Formats: sequence, structure tokens, C-alpha cells
Amino acid sequence: MSRTKNANPGRILFVGSGPGNLDLLTVRAQDTLVNATAAFVDPDVPQAVVELIGSAHHVPEPPSPRAGRKSAKAEAEAADTAPAAAEETEPIAQPALGDPAQVAKSLVAKARTGVDVVRVVSGDPMSTDAVLAEIAAVARTTVPFEVLPGLPSAAVVPGFAGMPLGSGHTVADVRGEVDWAALAAAPGPLVLHATDTHLGEVSAALTEHGLAPQTPVAVTVNGTTCQQRTIEATLATLVDAAASVTGPLLLTVGKVVGQRSKFSWWESRALYGWTVLVPRTKEQAGDMSDRLVAHGAIPREVPTIAVEPPRSPAQMERAVKGLVDGRYQWVVFTSTNAVRAVWEKFEEFGLDARAFSGVKIACVGEATAAKVRSFGVEPELLPSGEQSSLGLLEVFPPYDEIFDPVDRILLPRADIATETLSEGLRDRGWEIDDVTAYRTVRAAPPPAETREMIKTGGFDAVCFTSSSTVRNLVGIAGKPHARTIVACIGPKTAETAVEFGLRVDVRPENASVIELVDALAAHAAALRAEGALPPPRRKSRRSRS
Repeated sequence: MSRTKNANPGRILFVGSGPGNLDLLTVRAQDTLVNATAAFVDPDVPQAVVELIGSAHHVPEPPSPRAGRKSAKAEAEAADTAPAAAEETEPIAQPALGDPAQVAKSLVAKARTGVDVVRVVSGDPMSTDAVLAEIAAVARTTVPFEVLPGLPSAAVVPGFAGMPLGSGHTVADVRGEVDWAALAAAPGPLVLHATDTHLGEVSAALTEHGLAPQTPVAVTVNGTTCQQRTIEATLATLVDAAASVTGPLLLTVGKVVGQRSKFSWWESRALYGWTVLVPRTKEQAGDMSDRLVAHGAIPREVPTIAVEPPRSPAQMERAVKGLVDGRYQWVVFTSTNAVRAVWEKFEEFGLDARAFSGVKIACVGEATAAKVRSFGVEPELLPSGEQSSLGLLEVFPPYDEIFDPVDRILLPRADIATETLSEGLRDRGWEIDDVTAYRTVRAAPPPAETREMIKTGGFDAVCFTSSSTVRNLVGIAGKPHARTIVACIGPKTAETAVEFGLRVDVRPENASVIELVDALAAHAAALRAEGALPPPRRKSRRSRS
């Protein structure tokens, strides 16, 4: 890749990715990452953060307000790729660590081509000596730079592990040169960056310099994520107690470790550490996965249904023409896929939200309504109770010859949709154009590893949101193991699960995704209270698999 100087060089933005949890990124950092066109990424930056880089280019409709701005995500190089070599490959590269001057030189060279360069580091840029050296080197040039702080792991992880540090604590990195005497003499708790190879040295050195062997120590790995695990020990038992953990660790030393039983909120959530199978695409599973994460679970999306256009476009084309011509009083959306299918037809014909002028819109639930709102249109009608076709029928007005100038409803749906809604609307006096907006077909089988987890109990629970997700999951991957807890969103879904030989453990009172996940969490909490499950902070053997 040839390099040329630009009269207006780009900026270099040093971005702190924090301790690992995406929710802890600053708003400015997240915006910078998703719109990045060139980034240099350290190997210890969490994968979830790496996946944000350049993602604005791949955001599904509606188009981002930044649409048109150049943004592309390229593959990261291997961890040992040198910055000079990375320059010759793709804009998003992964620099080798250990030579801040060379990294800074690569950043400056890229910025002088006229693009903004994002330098992504874990934690906080100003809290890492190597990154400070890079910033200092860049500051000696004429290229402008900015520093976007990230939350330092040492300030956040102990809190996520239930240990209140208070105002007086000491932070040190024992992976380099250490003044052990000063550490041992420091007042308040110690927070130490380490790896599993340093545990023996920490135990011996602190004891040698005056700390009692019974001094409490907590070892936290994967802090602030749903894989976080905290092991309690003492300086005397540290090596043996933490023998099972590897990689970067955060050690908290002192009396605050004893506060975990009172303040441990992150690892004490009902579904903490559970691996939950979500038989939906990543896009469709958004609300469910977010709710599962809020309860501490690790969702794994496995698509069971693929969406394809109808075999003939004629029906949809006539429906869109009818919208423009005023043929319909209502459009009823039963899924986000239906909203997307109609919008794609709008774009095909050069139309926008104004095509809905004079037409009322009804949606079966909040997720579908949110999709409609994303295109700048506010639905007139949603169910007040159960979010389903039956719930919508309960609140849908009958046709009135005086107040309704048009008696026809457009119902764009899947090819396998049931007749419950269309028949109910006809009973209320409406004429229905039931149009196939998209076809649902069985998705391809998931990877062999996922199929094995499903069959052997590698998933702690599975959440079914429709009968088709049950049928298709069994068809492409086999039946979930008997010890996997089965949660079904409603009676029809539960009936189908039973037909396939599954034991239904959880069903919410109301058929909604949020209530389904909350019911699963309540079920897990009840089992744990009965002693049928281990405490949430101790992951089961099958979830670790």
C-alpha cells in the first residue's frame, strides 16, 4: 500500500475500551469505534469491542445518520504482526506490543494519509505505561491526537466482584518491576494486575514483607463480563485455590474481600454463568439476548429459520401500489420481517414513509412497533395485554361504515402464518388482503460444536418463541438434552415442544419475550433456593463446556 502525505492529516484517537463489558464504554468511545476506518488494536482488547470496529458500515436499516461516511471493517492481523507489516495489509490492523515508538510511528504514518486512526487499548490509555509512551511519541509530531478515557479495570472489577474499595487503595502491576516492601506497607486494600504465573510470587513476596499468611485475597478473571469468576483465598492458599484460572487476573488483597457475601451483585444474579440457547437470528434475538445478559446469562443465538422473498413479487407489488392509491384503511404488521419486507419494496419503488400517509398502522407487539418507529412512523394501535394476534384482536376496532372511509386491511405476513388474525379481522367486518411478504424456510444446521452442546446438555436452558422454532431446531440440530431447562413463550409453543418429547419447565403468564426470560430467571432462583442448583457464581460443568 503506497503512502502519501496529506496536507490535512487525520487525527489519532487513543480509545480506552474499559475492562471488557460493552455497557461500560463511553458514548464517545462507542461512536468512534463503530465509525472507524483505520484502527490498531491490542491483543488483550475484548473480542466484543473488536467486533464494534467499523460496524457502522454493516448496521441494518434504517440507515445510520452517518450513512455515506466512509466506514469499513477489515480483518485484524495476528497478535505478533509488526506494525510495519500491518501497514501493507489492511487499514484495521493489530500492532505487536513492546515497542511503543514503532507503534507510534505506524499511527502517525497512517494519519498522514488523511484518515482518522483509532488506537484501541484495554482499560484506560492514560493508565498504561506503554500507551503513555505512544502518546508521548505522537505528541512530538504535528499530527493532532485525542485521548478517550476508558474505565480502569482496577477501579471497576473489584466492585463487580462485590468488594468496595473505598477512597484509599493501592493499584500495582506485578507483571513488571515491583516494590514489594512499599506494597506490603501500603494502607488500605491492594489491587494487583497479574497473570496465573505471578500468583506464587505475590504470595511469597507479600508474606515475606510483613503481610500475614491469612490475609484474604480474591482472584477475578474476565472481570465485568458474564464469564467473570472470582475465587476467594488467602495469601497462604492462593496458588492452590486459583490453580484452575489462567490468563490476565485482578487480585484484590485485604479485608474488603470479606465484604463479598454482602455486596456481590454481579455474580449473584439468577442466571449468572448459564449458557442459554436462543433459536433465533442475532438480529431477531436482540431483546431476548439483552434480557438474558441482564440476568447474568450467556446467550447463544442459533438461527432456525431463514427468511427469503416470496416466489412471486406480484402480490407485494400490488399491495404497495394499493397503499399509494389509498386502497387500505389499515396495515397490520405481525413481525419485524414483515415491516422489513414492505420497506424493501418501498425502496425498490423509490418510496419512503410518506406512502403511509392516511393509513393507520397496527402491530402485534412492541418489537414490531419499534421496527416501524425506526422508519419514522408511529403505529396507531398495539395490544394492551398479551402481545400476540389474539391480543391485537381484543383491541382492534370493528369496521364502521360512517367513520371508516375504506373497509380494507393490508396484512403482509409469512407464507406459513396462521389464519387466526385474518379470520378475526373479517369477523369484525373488514376486508382483508392477506399478502405473502416473505417466506420462512428452515435454516442451515449450526456448527458441529453447537449441535453437540444441544444433544449433550451443554446448554443450561433453551428459550422457544414459536412452534416453528421448536420444529426447526429439532430438525437441524436434534432434541435438547433432558437436563436442559425448556422455556416456551406460550401454550401453542409448549404444545409443540411436548409433541417432540420435550419437558416444558417454564411458561410465562403473558406471551412476551421479556416475560419469558424473567420467568426463566425466577425458575432458576426457585430451584437454587430448593438446593437443586449450585450458587450462581459457581458455573456448572455443562455450562463450562
